[in-house]
Amino acid sequence: MQGTADDADRDAWLGQTPWREAGLAEQEFPAALYVVATPLGNAADVTLRALWVLRHADCIAAEDTRTTAPLLARFGIHGRLLALHQHNETERVGPVLERLRQGERVALVSDAGTPGISDPGAVLVRAARAAGLRVIPVPGASSVTAALSVAGVHTSDVRFLGFAPARAQARARHWQAIAAAPDAAVVLFEAPHRMAETARALAEALQPQRRVLVARELTKKFETLTQTTVAELPALIGASAPRGEYVLVIDAVPPSDSTEAAPPASIDETTARWLAALAQELPASRAAAVASRVTGLPRALLYRSLGRDAQ
Repeated sequence: MQGTADDADRDAWLGQTPWREAGLAEQEFPAALYVVATPLGNAADVTLRALWVLRHADCIAAEDTRTTAPLLARFGIHGRLLALHQHNETERVGPVLERLRQGERVALVSDAGTPGISDPGAVLVRAARAAGLRVIPVPGASSVTAALSVAGVHTSDVRFLGFAPARAQARARHWQAIAAAPDAAVVLFEAPHRMAETARALAEALQPQRRVLVARELTKKFETLTQTTVAELPALIGASAPRGEYVLVIDAVPPSDSTEAAPPASIDETTARWLAALAQELPASRAAAVASRVTGLPRALLYRSLGRDAQ
């Protein structure tokens, strides 16, 4: 932000309520990369600080300028936009770092939520830090914390896995990692065209009693928040999921379940033979899921019992 006109504009903003009441006039605004959270869908969720930074930044690096421009216009902001998305982030790092070296304030935004969390931005942040440049968070909307806040999970051990990989084997390992940590809650993202397949895979891989919060279109007009279980998830989603981005919060196995019926440390010889026979015909994860439904034993225990064959 340079020059008398910009200074006057900033002073005019800071003289207004609620910016004045928020104490922005007393806050520093140094040259830095500002990682700014923007609304998930409801524009009223934007923070006062985010609006102030976006209005007075020298440049706004946006995942999609066509998405960011209308949001800025709603609040009378006409910033200098620069496209920075997953396809050009690496090549744009150099010019943005040069701006920062020259003392500019650069705001980084994604289409919705917080940049760098399953959105572009992490590459730029790493480069800025490696160059010894200042990076400042401007926190706000996040689909991860929004979904967690209404999920009522049983544990403080929460793991964010984001979107599952596209390849089948990598996706299978994704589900197996969740099954192997029954005491942790997990947050997943999923696109609608993969939601039905994901629901079926989770039902096969995880303990059936684990609770799942299905959050769709968070903060938007058609927001839905549905509580279900892993076993009931495929029926809830159906053959084709409604459009919109999904956030799944898979709770840890309830404490009551683990205390009332503690799983055995190993399986008996008969179960082991059946499991080995199944593993000759099916992938290890599928064999463990089938054996779990028949025996009632935890799928994770059966999977581990396959040893090297499960790797």
